Parts: sequence; structure tokens; C-alpha cells
Amino acid sequence: MTHAIRIHAPGGADALRYEAVDLPAPGPGQATVRHTAIGVNFIDVYQRSGLYGIPAPFSLGMEGAGVVEAVGPDVVHVKPGDRIAYTGSPPGSYSTARTLPAGILVRLPDGIDDDVAASIMLKGMTSWYLLKRTHVARAGEAILVHAAAGGVGQILCQWAAHIGCTVIGTVGSDEKAAIARACGCHHPIVYTREDFVARVKEITGGTGVSVAYDSVGKDTFQGSFDCLRNTGHLISFGQSSGPPPAIETKWLAQKSASLTRPTLFHYIALRADLETAAAELFEMVTTGIVKIAPPAVYPLADAARAHRDLEGRRTTGSIVLRP
Repeated sequence: MTHAIRIHAPGGADALRYEAVDLPAPGPGQATVRHTAIGVNFIDVYQRSGLYGIPAPFSLGMEGAGVVEAVGPDVVHVKPGDRIAYTGSPPGSYSTARTLPAGILVRLPDGIDDDVAASIMLKGMTSWYLLKRTHVARAGEAILVHAAAGGVGQILCQWAAHIGCTVIGTVGSDEKAAIARACGCHHPIVYTREDFVARVKEITGGTGVSVAYDSVGKDTFQGSFDCLRNTGHLISFGQSSGPPPAIETKWLAQKSASLTRPTLFHYIALRADLETAAAELFEMVTTGIVKIAPPAVYPLADAARAHRDLEGRRTTGSIVLRP
């Protein structure tokens, strides 16, 4: 029997329902995957709440790991028995098994276990495009990472430190500051008691940062802009505190700044780009340059509790669900 978390109407965590579902056979270009681990991300919260307007009923989940059980016609890059991981649309990884487009699957190296794989595909490839595509990070430049102890933040800080950036991060507590520091954040700022804009100016000698990576949104957006140096780059890639305010382009002219709102799936839409992103991420992890803390694990049927803990900021790092 195949089960999935389903949503029949947008709402809070109580909207998540664990239900029996049909598992169709794979058609052309499709594969059936039996999940062993499923990643949980803030985009799942946005979808569950109705922010992204997905017609109900639907299933959640943008990443997972498992084993290929069957493939349809014209599928050549994976075969039954392969260990795989993926991130991408359509959502539906909150399930014991699913049939999905085979083009988003990548084979896993032996050095990465399933829990880690399920927790890094979206967050890790997000870090990849933020540092290597949207803004090409370079040694010696100062960068600002909000939520530096979070799932993306931990990977982003380690990768940026490896590149040679001076990494400044915001966190909500001393405990999270210690986590961020262990992940390569040179200057963790506890925003609950420190003015992060003032601290960034102090750390950078008044110059500001070349780029601010902002996944928080409303609560940090203006401050992120204020932290930029002239010609700096504000990258808004999430809104955990709510949508950032609407702006006029003349606002950016104060610093000749640029503003970007990127989405991972545009950067990995081509198979070649997906393979590049996955290969570079897996290399960072298997060589130990990026160390992944064991994710918090919840049963798939208890996905609602995982969402409550994520929204309540009671977690650090990543969360996975196990069928």
C-alpha cells in the first residue's frame, strides 16, 4: 500500500493528512521511486499555507531519496535498483513511493547516505546557485547570510568559507551562533540583541558587504539593503517572516545596487545544469569540505509535527521524514 501526505484545503499544519493513494505505473520519461528519506523545506510550508496557490487536493514535498523500482520508455540515465535523489516539480515527495519525471533524478554516490541525500538536494543546490551562478562569490569579499544556522545557511557558510569569503551571518540565539561558527561563519550576529546592520558596518570597516543572501524577507529586507556596499547585490530567495515590501527601482539607485529573486528550478531546468549542480554538491560533501549534520528525523505520518517545529524555529539544520 502506498501512502502520502495530502492537503485538501490550504491551512496550518493540521491540514496535512496521511492517506492511501494510487501508484501509477511509469509512462514515457517517468520512473517509480520507493522513498527511503524525504526532505522538509520552508517551500513546503508556503505551499501548504496557500501562498503559492496550488489547486487542492495535492501532495507536498520537493526532494527525496530512495531506490528506482521501475522506469518507463525512453528513460536511459537511471534503471531499477539505482539509489537516487532528486529535487524538483511537481511536489509529491511526502509519500512512501511515487511515479515522477525521471529527468530530475540523479544517482547517488556511495559516500552519501539516504538521510543526508534527502536533506541536501534542495538546500545544497540552492547554495550552489547562490554562490556560483546568481552571484559568483570570490575570495576576499564579505558576504551576509541570514539564518546562518538553518539548513541552507549551514551549507552556504561552509561553501563560502571554502571559497575564501569573509562570512557574516545572523542567528537568533547563542546556541545557533555556535552552530554557524562551526560551519565557517566568521562573524555570527545574534540579531535578538544586536543591531545586525551596525555590526556589519563595524565588521567591514563601514564598507558593507558585496552580497546579502536573504531568506527571511519582511523582517530583514531593509536591513539587508542597508548592509550592502555600493554596487552590492541583494538576493532575496525566501520569506520565512513574510513577503518583503514592494519597492521602486529608484530605491536601488541609492547604492547602484541590484536585487534578484531567484528560484533553484530555473538554474537546473536543463539536464546538463542539474548534473553539474549535483556533481559539485556531492564533491563538497564527500570530500568533507561541506559537513552535513545528521538531520532531525520524523515519521512521514507525523509530518504535521515536523512543520510545527520548522515554523516555530525549534530546529537547526535539516529535517527529513522517513516512510
